[in-house]
Amino acid sequence: MIATLLTRVRYGAVIAIGVVVAVLPLLTGDRYLIGKVLVFVALNLIIVSGLALVFGFAGQISLGHAAFCGLGAYTTGFLVTTLDWPPLLGVVAAVLISGLGGLALALPSLRLKGHYLAMATLGFNEIMSVLFVEMDAVTGGNNGLSGIPYFSVAGARFDTPALNYWLVWGVAAVVLALAYNIVRGRPGRAMRALHGSEIGALASGVDTTRLKVQVFGLSAAFAGLAGALYAHSVGFVSPTTFSLETSVILVAMVVIGGSGSLAGPVMAAVVLTLVPYADALVPGLSADTVALMQDWEADVYGILMIGVIILAPGGLGRLLVSRRDRRVAEAGEAA
Repeated sequence: MIATLLTRVRYGAVIAIGVVVAVLPLLTGDRYLIGKVLVFVALNLIIVSGLALVFGFAGQISLGHAAFCGLGAYTTGFLVTTLDWPPLLGVVAAVLISGLGGLALALPSLRLKGHYLAMATLGFNEIMSVLFVEMDAVTGGNNGLSGIPYFSVAGARFDTPALNYWLVWGVAAVVLALAYNIVRGRPGRAMRALHGSEIGALASGVDTTRLKVQVFGLSAAFAGLAGALYAHSVGFVSPTTFSLETSVILVAMVVIGGSGSLAGPVMAAVVLTLVPYADALVPGLSADTVALMQDWEADVYGILMIGVIILAPGGLGRLLVSRRDRRVAEAGEAA
């Protein structure tokens, strides 16, 4: 009874948040907040939802997701601006190429675990960073790729901050729903078994090799989707956007959010994405205060990670689950 009530409360909270997100452009005319800050939040949610599957559930670490994001951004940018492809086909191609890139990286890395897998994905990110600069004819080199139009499909153009906001958040909602259904179903149970013990998962009949490749490929496709939407939202793609630092920040969101949870990484992604844009959320902040916060951004992420590792090793998600379980147990004892 108590568990059912908590489930209803949780679903009610999700619906309430969804309504607030949907009507927010109607409540404010702040083009910077709607057209940039909150769009970046949604884009990071798309990436983190896939990274949570790889790291938080399957136990495979990746420091290369910024590269997959860049691969998706440059793919749609090149196809749309140079080859005059429709934006929809450009985004589809970006997702497919990023997903195939994830599969190509996963296959030779199957024997790697822990720090070795992290180093392999880190190397991939560095290789792609060099290619984004050196493949000048496709990427524009250090100058970047500009002139990328807003997303459009069947004559409908998402060419205002509000329309683009609804597009990106709508895609983020679909991706989060897909990730939630994956972790709640049989694939989620298989990933948890893999995370707990690969030998135990094999003994239980889980094809761990196939599972690793599929999860990594899907996660890379999510990152490519976010990169493609980023390109159409900003209209410009630069190599510096998809550096190793970006990959580390994305991993920090999942670590702080916790393993075995989607809600934790989602909350962490929202908070950590908003930190550099405090001036858009808190009126009256001085320019010096904003500059100080931005200068110490990486330090804040590091301090948060250390604090979570020491105080809540399972992350925010595990902490929330533990509290919920305690409330259910206390309610059962009281009854």
